[in-house]
Amino acid sequence: MTISRFHVAEMDCAAEEQLVRMALSDIDGINRVSVDMDQRDVVIDHDTSPTAIGTVLDALRLGATHVDDTSEIAPPGDERRERNALVFAFVVNAGFFVSELTVGVISRSMGLIADALDMGADAGVYALSLVAVGTATSRKKRLARTSGFVQLGLAAIGLFEVIRRFFTDTTLPDPGSMIVMSLLALAGNVATLIVLQRVRSGEAHVQASWIFTANDIKVNVLVIGAALGVIVTDSQVPDLVAGGIIFAVVANGARRILNISR
Repeated sequence: MTISRFHVAEMDCAAEEQLVRMALSDIDGINRVSVDMDQRDVVIDHDTSPTAIGTVLDALRLGATHVDDTSEIAPPGDERRERNALVFAFVVNAGFFVSELTVGVISRSMGLIADALDMGADAGVYALSLVAVGTATSRKKRLARTSGFVQLGLAAIGLFEVIRRFFTDTTLPDPGSMIVMSLLALAGNVATLIVLQRVRSGEAHVQASWIFTANDIKVNVLVIGAALGVIVTDSQVPDLVAGGIIFAVVANGARRILNISR
């Protein structure tokens, strides 16, 4: 039995952690995976080759590097608590997907609609992680492939709508709705962070890591900044720019999911 540690430099949110776990679950001989988001390290208890693990992680293009190997026995994790935390994360992300999408459509904000899709993409990753537990690899890959194509298609539609509004629609979004909804989403992200980090505190660290929700927080701040830009410039351009950036991020996440499903 070997304990291998990999540093994954670009793993900076909960969804990317779940992508790493899903990818590793395809490898025979892996007994347990622990993640330290503070250090962005993945510790793997396995009976296989570290080279095979490195190949799978490299395919995710998250900057994974092999750090070291030891024969130290890692303490067992609490799978029930981790599953409950994943359920909580799924419910929060799915809830804000629906609420942000609704408010985004009503307020005509592409930034909010894109943020909703980002939350929905995270919820999809959590759902895949939960549904795939104990299922065959082929079924898990079909689920991942379906999720990836759906996210990619929605991101493409969103980018098309951003371009269309830029050239043909001058109606301003409601900046007040954008700010209020983004602040609520930010609170939801922080709550998810706390719950997930408590589950992991006995394995890797005690204090919550702000890195864990860095991408989601940046998206929330981006939408708030876009709302302020709409107020200052009396133009929809800041909102369209924010929406375009977030849709591109979602499309990149879909690409990573499709890489896993191959």
